[in-house]
Amino acid sequence: MPRILIAEDEPDMLMGIRDNLQFEGYEVLEAADGAQALDIAKNQRPDLILLDIMMPKMDGFEVCRGIREAGFSVPIIMLTARSQEVDVVRGLEMGADDYITKPFNIRELLARVKVALRHAGAAPTSKMIQIGDAKVDLVKGKVERGGETFNLGFFEIEMLKMLTENAEVPVQRNDLLNKIWGLDAFPTNRTVDNHIVSLRRKIEKDPKNPQHIITVHTIGYKFVP
Repeated sequence: MPRILIAEDEPDMLMGIRDNLQFEGYEVLEAADGAQALDIAKNQRPDLILLDIMMPKMDGFEVCRGIREAGFSVPIIMLTARSQEVDVVRGLEMGADDYITKPFNIRELLARVKVALRHAGAAPTSKMIQIGDAKVDLVKGKVERGGETFNLGFFEIEMLKMLTENAEVPVQRNDLLNKIWGLDAFPTNRTVDNHIVSLRRKIEKDPKNPQHIITVHTIGYKFVP
């Protein structure tokens, strides 16, 4: 079974997550601060990381950035007690794949873990696409634009695939939720919206006035080549 690193400084929270993951058969690694989490991630190479944002020594954003700068594509699910969009989107921009807000239902967390591991093990179906002045590598999960390189999370890649495969046709939020996360993962419309905000910041020349990932009012989003 996959090895999962839990980076969480609240002992009761860590114990509850650990016990449930072990009951499901996962091997669990533990870190009580950000520096320890980054060290374990680099040296023991877990298959997935549950990463709390608010931790001593290094916060979750710094840990996530350090993991991605080291070239590791391990799935990262952010754990946060703060539901503000700015924190969620910042984590996605740093290279996190998904997020879950405390307090959460343990069934939801386990479902998100399974979905992330499934996507991480999926074989890529396409490679390079050009979106405006952004060069997107769907295999490596990289975007090159304006001399900068951005990391794409697994769910951002899957969303981009669905949108580009249905170019000029609106894709409903519920279709994105159901086909990418699945109903068992308890996602919400805000899950899609926050990932879209992160995608635009990486791909669009002007994220506030997007030219390629367009909002379709009351429906969802569409891709314009």
